[in-house]
Amino acid sequence: MNLFNRVVPSRRQAPLPPQRPAGAPASSTAVLSDPNLANLTGEWVVDPAHSRIGFSVRHAMVTTVRGCFLEYESRLYFDTHDPTRSRADITLFTASVDTGVEQRDAHLVGRDFLDAATYPRMRFTSTAVEQTGADLFSMSGELTIKGVSRPVVLDMTYIGNVTDPFGYDRVGFDGTTTINRSDWGLTYNSRLAEGGAMVSEKVRLQLDIAAIRTPPSGG
Repeated sequence: MNLFNRVVPSRRQAPLPPQRPAGAPASSTAVLSDPNLANLTGEWVVDPAHSRIGFSVRHAMVTTVRGCFLEYESRLYFDTHDPTRSRADITLFTASVDTGVEQRDAHLVGRDFLDAATYPRMRFTSTAVEQTGADLFSMSGELTIKGVSRPVVLDMTYIGNVTDPFGYDRVGFDGTTTINRSDWGLTYNSRLAEGGAMVSEKVRLQLDIAAIRTPPSGG
C-alpha cells in the first residue's frame, strides 16, 4: 500500500521571506544529526493529508478529550544553516474543529468557546527560532484566538525527511506547547458536584507536521 498520495496544497499566499528576528545575532552553522537536514533550506507548506494540528484537554477531571482542525493554510520557511531565519505562519479555520462528537463540536464552534461565526480564523505566527539540540528547536510566536494575541513557545522535534514516490521532498516535525485557554478569553466552564471543573483550563496543543517543499517563485 502506498503511504503517499499525490496531494500538494495550493499556495494561496505570497512566499514567506526569511528574516532574522530583531536583535537576534547571526548563528554559526547548526549542528545537525541528519546530514540531509542541511539540504532543507527553502519554502514549504504543510500537507494536510499527512499532518495533524490538534489539541487535548482534561474533561470532568478523569478523561482526556482530543480534537484537531481539519482546514488550515500555511507558509513555512526553513533555514538549516541559520535556524534563527526560519519562519512559520499557520492559519486555522475554527469551524473545522473535529473531536469526533458532533454535539461537542457544535458547542466548541459556538459563542461559549471559539465563536467561529465571529472569529472564523485563529493564527500562529512565529517571531523567533532557536536550535536547542541536534534535532530540537524552540519556536516562539504569537497565537491569536478570538482576536487576542499572546506569546507562546513551541517545542519542536525534527523527525526526518524523504523524497516520496512522486518526487516531492517531504520533511516531518512534531511540536507541542501548553496554554491556559482563559488567557484567550475561552472562559466557559461548569462545576462538578465534587468541586472540580468540567473542562480544564490547560490545553495541550500538538502539531504533527509533514511539509512539502514548494517550488521557487517563478519556477
